[in-house]
This record gives sequence, C-alpha cells and structure tokens, in this order.
Amino acid sequence: MTTTGKPRGMYFEDFEIGQELTTPARTITSTDVVNFACLSGDFNEVHTNFEYCRTTQFGEPIAHGPLVYAVMGGLTYASGINDGTLLALLQIDGWKMLSPVKHGDTIRMVAKVVAKKESSKPDRGTVTLDRRCVKQDGTVAQEMRATLLYRRRPG
Repeated sequence: MTTTGKPRGMYFEDFEIGQELTTPARTITSTDVVNFACLSGDFNEVHTNFEYCRTTQFGEPIAHGPLVYAVMGGLTYASGINDGTLLALLQIDGWKMLSPVKHGDTIRMVAKVVAKKESSKPDRGTVTLDRRCVKQDGTVAQEMRATLLYRRRPG
C-alpha cells in the first residue's frame, strides 16, 4: 500500500496579491553548464569554450538561459511553494535575459503575486507571478511573468 503525506506546497487560497516569495539560493557551477549542454545538445561556444568566450563581452562561458530557468523551477520546489499543489505551468510571458549568469554566480528566485483567478473547476485556480532570477549582488539576471495552475484547498 502506498501512502502519501499532506502536501507542503501553497494552495490557490494561500496566495495573496502583492505577496512576495523568495526561494533558497544555489550556486551555478561549470558542471551545471556542461551537464545542461549534454542534456540539451546545445554546445554553443558561448557556453562551452573558454578561449572563444575571451573574445566576447562576457569574457568567460555563461550559463544557458533555459538552464537558469530550470534551476529557478528547482529552487521553487526546494522552497516548498509547489510541493504537491502545483498542477501545471500554463504560460510564460515576457521572458527576458537581462544579465548573464556565470560559473560561480549564486541565484535565487523572487516572485511577486500579481493576479489570481478561480477556475471553472472548483478544485483549482490560476496564480500569476512576476518572477525574477536575482544574483548574489542583487542584479536581476532574468525576469518573466508566469501563470500557474494550483490546487484549491480541499474541503
């Protein structure tokens, strides 16, 4: 028999307009970038070739934009916000790369709740968040607006 514990994530009702949520932080490593290149097949030299990168504005390899996005998702899960209550990612709007993330940068996600809407189905609702990937020095590396589908609190 399989048993599941009570979800630790936030339900639709737990989100409040204007509320700000911050995840734990994580340092991006060279291994992360290499592993993502292997997983995605994206071996663009701006991510994988130190000599090439010395000729670019970055001076060294940078993390893939989608890698940073994926780590933001992992940090959100680690924070507990989505654990057992997130049903789906519905939409990403205005995804912008504002500052490169390099090996050794430590990032976290900061999200502000900007909208909520009950679904036609009584067990779920949508939450819209303005999400920012913030580096250790406060620089915003990425920003986007995400709309997600969450469970409603049972009973």
